[in-house]
Amino acid sequence: MLEKIKKLISAHVSDNDAEKKLSKLVKELNNEKEKYRQYLSLLEDSIRSDYDSILITELSLEEPGPKIVYVNDGFTKMTGYSRDEVIGKTPRILQGEKTDRAVLDKLKKRLKNGQSFFGHTVNYRKDGTEFINQWDIHPLTNKDGEITHWVSYQHDITERKRSEKKVVDTEIEFDKLIEESKKTLIDVDEQGNIVTSNKAFRDLIGFDDEELKKKKVWEILGDEYIETFKHKFESFKPSDFDGKQYELMIINKKKNSIEVKANVRLLASNGQKIVRIAFQNKSLEKRIVDMLTKKNRDFDRAFDEAKDFSYKVIPVGGEDYEFDYFSDTFSQVTGINVSNATEVELSDFIHVDDLQKVINHFKVVLEGKPNTEQFRVKASDGDYVEVIDYAKPEWDTNESTVTAIKGATSTEVSSENNA
Repeated sequence: MLEKIKKLISAHVSDNDAEKKLSKLVKELNNEKEKYRQYLSLLEDSIRSDYDSILITELSLEEPGPKIVYVNDGFTKMTGYSRDEVIGKTPRILQGEKTDRAVLDKLKKRLKNGQSFFGHTVNYRKDGTEFINQWDIHPLTNKDGEITHWVSYQHDITERKRSEKKVVDTEIEFDKLIEESKKTLIDVDEQGNIVTSNKAFRDLIGFDDEELKKKKVWEILGDEYIETFKHKFESFKPSDFDGKQYELMIINKKKNSIEVKANVRLLASNGQKIVRIAFQNKSLEKRIVDMLTKKNRDFDRAFDEAKDFSYKVIPVGGEDYEFDYFSDTFSQVTGINVSNATEVELSDFIHVDDLQKVINHFKVVLEGKPNTEQFRVKASDGDYVEVIDYAKPEWDTNESTVTAIKGATSTEVSSENNA
């Protein structure tokens, strides 16, 4: 290029002194260009390990959007577009069907206010394939502090997101968690997207996994909580999340309100913050307390009305018990065919997490006091259902020793919860 310019000068400038001056000026400009090219190359090398792509746009945010004035080699490798194909275009060429409109609106709002932005959403390469693009956008200013351009440092975090999902699934074992700890959980990313939910939460709210992944966490809350939580995620201060507890109302798929207590933790996974929320169903707890209070007022009547199934159990030492009989309806509820009641173990139909609760329930009765307890039993379809169990002592002929426990079990709690 430099030689072409020299020949052009020689062909059009007849004055030798002028030609020398012009050639010298061109050489200086070329040296200056090379110096800045080296500076730019050095800058890109210094941040290459941190960012896959660099894109610079002009300041204007008006339609059809800011024009691209520079992209680095990382951008062309990440997107498949050449420099010539994108210079003068807007970053919208990377957007498509799955690009999160809410993220773009937040981005535009922050840039209009002259603020930096950090976020991610789905973008599209030249060949139409999807990738998850993470932006770190900052203003570039002139010597007077006026914003002239925006520089966007970008990462393709598709694989990281996949690995995070695997890590979260492995650590949480979501679908097994309800069987082991009775927690009702969701994981939410920094932008408020529900990225993972366990079966207990899906059962509680009525949405399936794919439906929840399309929602922001505030979209499942009652109206009075939406703006507050939306703001918390827009500003995202760790102090708003880590170790916090909130009393909330969530709205299930049937548009019913469920009162919950939300215990929130902040986790870090591969450089990304994850908000883990464990929900406690306060509505169900209140119904159970009301039911137990009501039933305990007239225990014998409640015992007689609990018609799902009845049983008799005999203590055989320590915390071991042997069933003496079950009513015929036991098989209908649990799916266990009882030919000999003594062959049935507590663990055959009572949730493993509730076994100790049932044993403690029986201990109270062995002390001579009727007792009521709520726990889970396996239903005929393989799922677990909540039941209320009414148990009372059976005395010896002298009424001095409890020889057995007679129980009546009702699935009334489950039917109320599923209404």
